[in-house]
Amino acid sequence: MADPSLSPSAPERFATERRARPRAPFRQNRRAHERVTILGQSMDLVKPEEVLHHIQKAVRQGEKSLIANHNLHSLYLMQKRPELGAFYDKADLIEVDSTPLLAFSRALGLHSRGFHRCTYLDWRDHFWSVANRQGWRVLSVGGAPGVGDEAARRLKARYPDADIAIHHGFFDARPGSSENAAVLDRITAFQPHILFVGMGMPRQELWIAENFERLPDCVILSVGAAFDYEAGVQSAAPRWMGRAGIEWAYRLLHDPKRLFVRYCVEPWTLLPLAVRDIGQARGRSR
Repeated sequence: MADPSLSPSAPERFATERRARPRAPFRQNRRAHERVTILGQSMDLVKPEEVLHHIQKAVRQGEKSLIANHNLHSLYLMQKRPELGAFYDKADLIEVDSTPLLAFSRALGLHSRGFHRCTYLDWRDHFWSVANRQGWRVLSVGGAPGVGDEAARRLKARYPDADIAIHHGFFDARPGSSENAAVLDRITAFQPHILFVGMGMPRQELWIAENFERLPDCVILSVGAAFDYEAGVQSAAPRWMGRAGIEWAYRLLHDPKRLFVRYCVEPWTLLPLAVRDIGQARGRSR
């Protein structure tokens, strides 16, 4: 028996119901205090709805726009791989993908709230609903061979009017390599409105920074395992766990070998930066 959740009508009914629900207002133009510096790095306090507004505006105007994100893992990597700075310097919008990071920023007296947590899983339904209505061309680069194809199959069943293309992330991504050139040619030929790059940190960020000038005018997002979730090869935590700040525990339970160091060791390396931020916050309060 066919899965009714994959029928084209089910997501459209969901999208219609979602659009009918009252929504909290959000600003269409960011204010200066929404760009903050936490643990030495700049990031933006924006809601998922504001991320989608930014994407839609860039697509409508045909602009190249890079959307990045910061979490505790990326902040750790910034200390080890300073070349990542080139990626974040190019970003027009830097999401905060960490509830604990938002809680810390709130303790510093910054204007952060829980609803400022933004990641692909937080705005995916809204995104694909818009992509379907607008007929966007969406290209995903990343994932193991076959995974993206399964993700595209599932997404097309739900959002048939979105034009989705896939390229796996297992290629020689070195600048100047023939495989890298072929991927860039594929992207140029497809002319996407949206380019998802999901090759894991820091590979995806470094690849985007190295090839940024050769990418066509589109919205570029580093999305990690987004299409792994869409293909069902990784299990996404319930969104309430993300809002509660314990999504990391769900992921650690499901993949302890890969994630133990990330979640249980790396955050401690940020302690000197945290102490510095606390000291600066106390100085401002005086």
